[in-house]
Amino acid sequence: LPFSDRWKLLEDEIIRPRIYERKQFETGLKGNPSYRYDLELFSVRRKDFWLLSTVKKLLKEFIPALSHESDGLIFQGWDDPYVNRTHEGLLKWKYPEMNSVDFLFETGSENRQLIFLYERGKKKLMDGTRVVFADDVDPSSISGKIVECSWNKQEDCWFCMRIRADKSTPNDINTYRKVMRSITDNITEDKLLGEMSEISSLPMYADRKAHADRKAHAEKMAHQHRRRG
Repeated sequence: LPFSDRWKLLEDEIIRPRIYERKQFETGLKGNPSYRYDLELFSVRRKDFWLLSTVKKLLKEFIPALSHESDGLIFQGWDDPYVNRTHEGLLKWKYPEMNSVDFLFETGSENRQLIFLYERGKKKLMDGTRVVFADDVDPSSISGKIVECSWNKQEDCWFCMRIRADKSTPNDINTYRKVMRSITDNITEDKLLGEMSEISSLPMYADRKAHADRKAHAEKMAHQHRRRG
C-alpha cells in the first residue's frame, strides 16, 4: 500500500474505533469494559503530515509554538510503498545546529579524549575527533557515557549538547557519515523554503494539491453528515 493509504488506515482502523469505544464506556452505553483507558501508562499518537505548500507555515508558526523541541522536518513521498528497514528515499532536514551524533566518550591516560562510534557492531576509535564541554562539566566524569554532540564550525570540533542516559551504544559510522554530509551540504532554512516554493509551483504538484483539497473537503462533508445522522 502507498504511504497515503497506510497513514489513513491508522485513523480508520485504530484511532477512530478507540475514540468511539472510549466514549461508549464514558457515557455508560457500553458497560463492564474489558480495557481501562483511564489506566493507560502512556499514549501513542500518529505523526501528522502536511503538503509541501505548508512548509513555510510549519517552520515559522507551527514549530515555534510546540511545547517540545523539534529538530526539523521529514519529507515523505505520498505514494511511496512500504520499505523494510531504512528508507533511503526519505529526506530528513534538520536545523543546521541540530545535526548531531551520539559518540561514546572515554578518557585515557593523561586525560586523553577517546571518541568512539560503532562499525559492524564493534567500537571504532575516531582519531582526530575532539569534543568540548560546557565550562561547568568535568570531562573525566563523563567517561564511559554516550554524549550527543553538534558540530561547532567556528571551533572545528564537536560540542556536547547532552548526556544520553537512555543509550549504551554510540551511533554507527554510517549514521555519522550521513550527518557529516548534511553538515557539509549546509541546507539552511532559507534555502529549504526557496526550493519548496519552486516545487510547489510546478504543475504536477498544483494538480496534486487541488486533488487533496477536493478529497479533504469531501471527507469533511461526509463526517459532518455522519454526525447529523
